[in-house]
Amino acid sequence: MHTATNETVAQTSNDRERLAAFAHALDGLRAEIEGQLGSADAAYIKRVRTVSRAMEIAGRTLIHVSFEPVGFGTGVAALWAHKLLELMEIGHSALHGAYDDLPGAEAFRAQTFVWNAPIDEEGWHKVHNLRHHQYTNIAGRDPDLDFGALRLSKHGKYKLAHVLQPLTNYATWLGFSAAINLHVTGMLDIYAGRGEPAILPDRSPATIRAAHRAALGKFIRYYGKEYIFYPLLAGPFFWKTLLGNVLSDVGRDVWAGAVIYCGHVGATDFPAGTRAKGRPAWYALQVEAAYDVEVPKVVSILCGGLDYQIEHHLFPRLPPNRLREIRPRVRAICEQHGVTYRSASWPRRLRDVSRILRTLATPAIG
Repeated sequence: MHTATNETVAQTSNDRERLAAFAHALDGLRAEIEGQLGSADAAYIKRVRTVSRAMEIAGRTLIHVSFEPVGFGTGVAALWAHKLLELMEIGHSALHGAYDDLPGAEAFRAQTFVWNAPIDEEGWHKVHNLRHHQYTNIAGRDPDLDFGALRLSKHGKYKLAHVLQPLTNYATWLGFSAAINLHVTGMLDIYAGRGEPAILPDRSPATIRAAHRAALGKFIRYYGKEYIFYPLLAGPFFWKTLLGNVLSDVGRDVWAGAVIYCGHVGATDFPAGTRAKGRPAWYALQVEAAYDVEVPKVVSILCGGLDYQIEHHLFPRLPPNRLREIRPRVRAICEQHGVTYRSASWPRRLRDVSRILRTLATPAIG
């Protein structure tokens, strides 16, 4: 697993001329692409939403009317595609503010967007957008390095529960979006012994009640719709509809977990106290703390652009269609200025992640 020492970070920070040129090239690319954003990007996300809704209608209809495995399986696959598009290509980008300033994309504004996923929007914004993206892979600062029973960095404190993580990490993929909701609302702080940094500002009764309201409120709204409302509409086909909805949720979550784990596990993770001395160094840290996954474009759309994790961390407010566009130029800029750019096929990344998770399950690492 790649790691960075304080000495390495200091050397990178002192190489001011190289990093300044690196940042200047990235800033120029950002300005160019942001100047091009407009109606085409709004039209793109609306097309994706149209396809998503068509998949939902087809999926729910097929699940309801099918009486044989092929029709039922096709319905589950269509509903899975809908839920994955809503989670990744649409929801994740919208909550990053990718469409906030685009006329015609008002339905995707971050402040009013309602995620069709069991994840609290306000908690996601605070924990993911503000903290994970600002302190990516820095121990004690990035909340995504410590999930209590799950250890994703050698800089995290070892616990006995981590011995099971080759199994528990993958088990969380079965309900990955629900696990993320527990994470961003602070429920893992309360019940799973999360370490640093804490999600909750304190453990007062008012704070704990607010965490429960946020987590349970989103769960009730989402799972009440998927596991009670739609199955009840199916009448005598209640259990078939419930099964289809559960399978589509599990499929979405396993896919999302397999994508998201590949983006940071195995890239550089930094020890506590690491600081980026200025924007050029911050750019370099973001690149070296991420890993791209090489997949075909249609698969990338189902990944929400998170296969382009490096580009996403450099420019988190760019729509995913633009991340796909700029990847060759970002890679060339990194290579030109001596900044490590990591990319591999999805199967290879999954193998590497599996090996790293097994390694982190042992107390000798850390």
